[in-house]
Amino acid sequence: MENQHPYQRLQVQLAELIANTPPGQRLPSEPQLAKELGVSRATLREAMRSFEGQGLIRRRQGKGTFVVQHPRVIESGLEILESLETLAQRIGLQVHMGECTITQLPADAFVAEGLRVKAGTPVVRVERVIHADNRPVAFLIDILPDDVLTPEELNEGFTGSVLDFLLHRGMPQLADSFTEIRAVAAPSDIARRLEIQRGDVLLMFQAQLFDASGRVVDFSQSYFLPGYFRFHVVRRVGVPVRPLEFEAQEGGAKPVG
Repeated sequence: MENQHPYQRLQVQLAELIANTPPGQRLPSEPQLAKELGVSRATLREAMRSFEGQGLIRRRQGKGTFVVQHPRVIESGLEILESLETLAQRIGLQVHMGECTITQLPADAFVAEGLRVKAGTPVVRVERVIHADNRPVAFLIDILPDDVLTPEELNEGFTGSVLDFLLHRGMPQLADSFTEIRAVAAPSDIARRLEIQRGDVLLMFQAQLFDASGRVVDFSQSYFLPGYFRFHVVRRVGVPVRPLEFEAQEGGAKPVG
């Protein structure tokens, strides 16, 4: 490790420590570990975040940092829209809904833009935490016009997936989804729900779900712990554009072909 950058060396040391600690056991406290490794607590905390994102450790406020079993990763292509429950079932992973809040409220400017409705339009907001391997791994928010879904409809039989609920109900007829994907720093409210530190990196999907008429029937934001999810895209190879050939002419050039 002599030729390694100090931060890279720290990552290697932490990886060895985690690998040699049985699942369920607590790691040394941050002050003790920082002293042993010769780094500041801030540097140590930053390095630990990557291992938490991989699902190898779990930091619990006031209790310490624990090594966990390497999680089964939920993997999916992005060409087909499927619920988290469907993806987990495919690999035999049990997931369940934890804390769930359903509220009716008027759409603010941000939601109105996402749903393509006027500000103040009545909407239903569904927030819930999804658990796997005895820990929260995703926080999901769906916002729908109240003529598409009402809170009363979710009182029975709702297990966490708005997509599956609409598909099983059969209306509206769903067509496609436009999704923006980016990495974000966890705000304090979501960090609390996912039992992580504020500022930890999350994978966020922001999506508009369209029905067959082109109406946006669901505007959603989904936050995933990176270590528990792996997404991929299958892309076709494009046909290269043939470079333009120019023929010199008096007074200029014009493309040929």
